Amino acid sequence: MPGRVRKRSPLKNIDRSYIALGLEGSANKFGAGIIRHDPDGSTTVMSNIRHTYVTPPGEGFLPRDTAQHHREWASTVINDALKKAGVSLHDIDCICYTKGPGMGAPLVSVALVARTLSLLYNKPLVGVNHCVGHIEMGRQITGAQNPVVLYVSGGNTQVIAYSQQCYRIFGETLDIAVGNCLDRFARVINLSNDPSPGYNIEQEAKKGERLLPLPYATKGMDVSLSGILTSTEAYTMDKRFRPNGPRDEADTDIITPQDLCFSLQETVYAMLVEITERAMAHIGSKEVLIVGGVGCNERLQEMMGVMAKERGGKVFATDERFCIDNGIMIAQAGLLSYRMGFQTPLAKSTCTQRFRTDEVHVAWRA
Repeated sequence: MPGRVRKRSPLKNIDRSYIALGLEGSANKFGAGIIRHDPDGSTTVMSNIRHTYVTPPGEGFLPRDTAQHHREWASTVINDALKKAGVSLHDIDCICYTKGPGMGAPLVSVALVARTLSLLYNKPLVGVNHCVGHIEMGRQITGAQNPVVLYVSGGNTQVIAYSQQCYRIFGETLDIAVGNCLDRFARVINLSNDPSPGYNIEQEAKKGERLLPLPYATKGMDVSLSGILTSTEAYTMDKRFRPNGPRDEADTDIITPQDLCFSLQETVYAMLVEITERAMAHIGSKEVLIVGGVGCNERLQEMMGVMAKERGGKVFATDERFCIDNGIMIAQAGLLSYRMGFQTPLAKSTCTQRFRTDEVHVAWRA
């Protein structure tokens, strides 16, 4: 939904309004968003449209098939975004696209669409770091001033804080991301991928009654999740496991899929809360901003809220419109960068699967 909020930091080029088109497609969602920055410092979300590639239960999404989905839906999604915003491509000041990180083939498809539009309409390109897009949209929507950021998604798990025009990574996963951990377990127990496996695990976890022992693997400021996934999967081979549940009230030793979802969530989120609190203590912040697709999980927000309240702090989070991968976050970060004078030359409009958060010069923050 359109919304207007005040900006908090000065930018160059405040003589007029600026409009950006953002294109996101680093995983199984193709999104197009249009945003406007006005001279008075306000920001308007003009449109935010996306389409998700959904596979059958028990299956993940392959890069080749996901890239084909993005190519098939690009025209429809972009036209819908333009129509809802009430603008044409001639009105756009810059075209922003996800440069990385993400899956190679889908990223290439989105970069190709962005280059094509740039050439057809003679518009400058801005390559955007996917992670920075999540952070800047989260800051914009919630109004968080200088938070510790917990970035949790299908491909990334990082604890981040801003310092000297850079988003510094305090801790991260040593193996798989939290979203990938949840998605892979959802496939093991054959949960639907619609609307997302993580959402369906969250709903099943609400029915869980047993907290089963799982490895708790924090290593300083980092976490390890592959062992937890393996241990949770091992319970499905236990003779006490009943894949169709629910448990018989007379047999309290039964393990259900709901118990496993509950135990997995509780353990993993407790680890994430721990390393986030450690970062808050280190920099003296009382704000936590949760971004990324897993960030809209209500239980994670609740657990983080308990910790923040005990520290006299506050948690900031957005709903699925802005947590889950979307085009408007790419438009926001890209337009901030563009207004500081940055553009991506056509010859360098490539993409990379490994584009770290701390490699970006955050020139728009003081």
